[in-house]
Amino acid sequence: MVNLNWKPFIYGGMASIVAEFGTFPIDLTKTRLQVQGQSQYTEVRYRGMFHALFRIGQEEGIRALYSGYAVGISIYESLNICLNNDANFVSGFADETMIINVFCGVVSGVMSSMLANPTDVLKIRMQAQGSLLQGSMMSNFINIYQTEGTRGLWRGVIPTAQRAAIVVGVELPVYDITKKHLLRSGLMGDTILAHFISSFTCGLAGALASNPVDVVRTRMMNQRVLSGSPMYKGTLDGLMQTWRNEGFFALYKGFWPNWLRLGPWNIIFFITFEQLKKLPF
Repeated sequence: MVNLNWKPFIYGGMASIVAEFGTFPIDLTKTRLQVQGQSQYTEVRYRGMFHALFRIGQEEGIRALYSGYAVGISIYESLNICLNNDANFVSGFADETMIINVFCGVVSGVMSSMLANPTDVLKIRMQAQGSLLQGSMMSNFINIYQTEGTRGLWRGVIPTAQRAAIVVGVELPVYDITKKHLLRSGLMGDTILAHFISSFTCGLAGALASNPVDVVRTRMMNQRVLSGSPMYKGTLDGLMQTWRNEGFFALYKGFWPNWLRLGPWNIIFFITFEQLKKLPF
């Protein structure tokens, strides 16, 4: 009989709740900045992350900065940690190499993001549309299903999986390698400072690698296709249209909140996760 380890799932979920709460307003500004420039969002309402935080808080209230937070506390991170542990176990390598870390991270990230895609769709729409999206979380899920079908709940699943592959495939090995280097070099022990530096480094790497796909993913999830064809036919089409219509740097819209969110998110998540793992039960 297989002895299932429930701890990564529980600890991953608890750590993600703490990390989401600490960084969610930054994530919301990233979404608002990324949808700017499209035909239905031609008005440039936000000049940057801090301007967006101030304007949203002033015009919509502080609670608006947490629009979609309940949806944001999804099963993604718990699934990702568990699947990554399982993938490492299946690989059969006690001392994982960079290739094994990347492979396990990509597999777990893609599977987790695809399973959690409906929660991502609703979170993005609640962040982008704010008070325009009325009702409870469940009623909005039902509304998307009734008006757009099952496809609506899995809209943007391909760029979501691609983004997860990039983010997890970059962040996990960068975190592991940075942490192992710090420990083996004797510069510091297995302390919170080592976790902080490793998290900060992997957050920067993840943001640089994933931002263009993240822009397309956000825009695809936010669009409601009731009739006709969607604005973007796929990730490549979305990348090319964004570049052609808005310029290359449009692919890096929301980069600063993306990084400033990924960095602290990873710091809070991994530090919380590492401390929970040390509990004597």
